[in-house]
Amino acid sequence: MTVRTRFAPSPTGVLHLGSVRTALFSWLYARHHGGQFLLRIEDTDRERSTPENVEAIFDGMAWLNLTADEEPIYQTARFDRYREVTEQWLAEDKAYHCYCTRAELEEMRERQMAEGGQVGYDGRCRDRHEPREGVDPVVRFKNPVDGVVVVNDAVRGRVEFDNGQLDDLIIARSDGTPTYNFCVVIDDADMQITHVIRGDDHLNNTPRQINMFAALGATPPSFGHLPMILGADGAKLSKRHGAVDIRDYRDEGFLPEALLNYLVRLGWSHGDQELFSMEEMIEYFDIADVNQSASSFNPEKLRWLNQQYIKVTPTATLAGEVRPYLEELGYDIGGGPDPEAVVDAYRERAETLREMAESARYCYVDFEEFEAKAAKKHLRPVILEPLRALAERLADLDEWSVLEIEAAVKETAAAHEINMGKLGQPLRVAVTGAGVSPPIDVTVCLVGRERTAQRLAKAIAAIEARAAASH
Repeated sequence: MTVRTRFAPSPTGVLHLGSVRTALFSWLYARHHGGQFLLRIEDTDRERSTPENVEAIFDGMAWLNLTADEEPIYQTARFDRYREVTEQWLAEDKAYHCYCTRAELEEMRERQMAEGGQVGYDGRCRDRHEPREGVDPVVRFKNPVDGVVVVNDAVRGRVEFDNGQLDDLIIARSDGTPTYNFCVVIDDADMQITHVIRGDDHLNNTPRQINMFAALGATPPSFGHLPMILGADGAKLSKRHGAVDIRDYRDEGFLPEALLNYLVRLGWSHGDQELFSMEEMIEYFDIADVNQSASSFNPEKLRWLNQQYIKVTPTATLAGEVRPYLEELGYDIGGGPDPEAVVDAYRERAETLREMAESARYCYVDFEEFEAKAAKKHLRPVILEPLRALAERLADLDEWSVLEIEAAVKETAAAHEINMGKLGQPLRVAVTGAGVSPPIDVTVCLVGRERTAQRLAKAIAAIEARAAASH
């Protein structure tokens, strides 16, 4: 048997963390078993589904490199097929027309709640054979009234449902449009899906779907229902926790490999291992190893993990990744250091690519003012002569390199009988405008010979003005 899994998002919204984890687990399961991963767009809600959201789904999946093995299926292109099965089931007495009005259904529900009994459709139209004038009927599936549906869930184990507790599900609305649970069954059967991995909010749909597979004469797939992802406060993940468009993480500068690595660990583990290549995820992943308990989303852990990937990603690759952020910030890349140099300087410090690009601003853009607190502390008259000497020493360097700059700073500090820090920190403020940057020799090399000379002259002038003002 060839394993075939699917990811079936609805374009009523964009991809968020929970749906991407579902896609990832389905993709990994298929890849682990040498099977196929399919994509289905569940767009039957025409009012809320938008082309923009469809594009967001494709864009997000492409960024994450969760590629499907066949062309995507659109439910709106399959209405004829759903109608065919509906008519077949009506003819075979596996479904029936229900003429109950909204008011009657509401009255039924209120009475059931008042009596404390089971709430659901009571089947009053199940054996009705005469149409009801003036009412456009819905179509309901004739769910078996006896027996038990057993779901051997790959995550939760054996779960039983009493058919007597399941009411007759609407499979076609009064306007003829099919409903979610019905479409899912027809699609999974026609797509020959063997394994369905989805959120545990779908578990209660499963017994009805299994009964519909039986009515269709199809073998139901195996099911695995994933536990929820919660916020750190224990509440269901929402926008305030980070359940945003997955592309927002791309825009913030997260690497797709890091995001997938983080998500695979939400509910699944392989010993104590934290970092997984995609090859390792495929090799080790098994749906049977997924925890039953909910996982908590920890944005700090995601940032930490992203930083680990930044540290180990090859310089040339990372430079290509960070370039769009440098360009978006309006930097003239040709007028500053090569992005590879920025990567080497900041890969141990930055948690995201955007942070890396923003931190390197001083390399490409001249600042108007020195940071006040840093300037007050470090750009003082006592450092004036060492800075002048260093400016001359740097201007005379034959080679503008980290090693040559380091030697120049050390020699100048020694000549003025001060330690490296006493000279290095004023130099940092002079060339970056602030008090924090990579090692000073790396920083000065990044800034470049011409900008360093200009900024040292600016700092020296500022110190001279400060000294003059104090007399």
